[in-house]
Amino acid sequence: MSTHGDHDMGHTVAGWTGSALTIAGSTVMGLAFVAGSPAGLRAGGAVLVLAALATWLLHLAGRGKPTGPRPAGRRDWRTRDTAARQGHPDCLGCRLAGRRPHALPVPRPHGGPAPAPAAAAPAAAGTRAGSTRTAPADAR
Repeated sequence: MSTHGDHDMGHTVAGWTGSALTIAGSTVMGLAFVAGSPAGLRAGGAVLVLAALATWLLHLAGRGKPTGPRPAGRRDWRTRDTAARQGHPDCLGCRLAGRRPHALPVPRPHGGPAPAPAAAAPAAAGTRAGSTRTAPADAR
């Protein structure tokens, strides 16, 4: 059992690589800001862009994980994600790469009137549902 209990914290090669590069890029930018170096700020920004691209490419290569918890046997950070080639549902990175999982067919409505709710009684003509009146006020 890990320190975090039975939670899938998402430790993957893509996650660790992206985190390390982000820390490096932020450190370079922070030091460049203190030193007043525009070139250092650009270099740190380039490392941050590299971090985003590296994480995305590693995710697409199967070194990341899909959204949500994984089964207990697949939580090791070195475990390859075999479903990445087809794309993950609700994954922005997969959609940006043009990978969309095969969707289940959506049932089409039959075109008839909507069925009445089971709990509601059918309303009589000329009355509102839930009204105690039996006829409109001007008909009395």
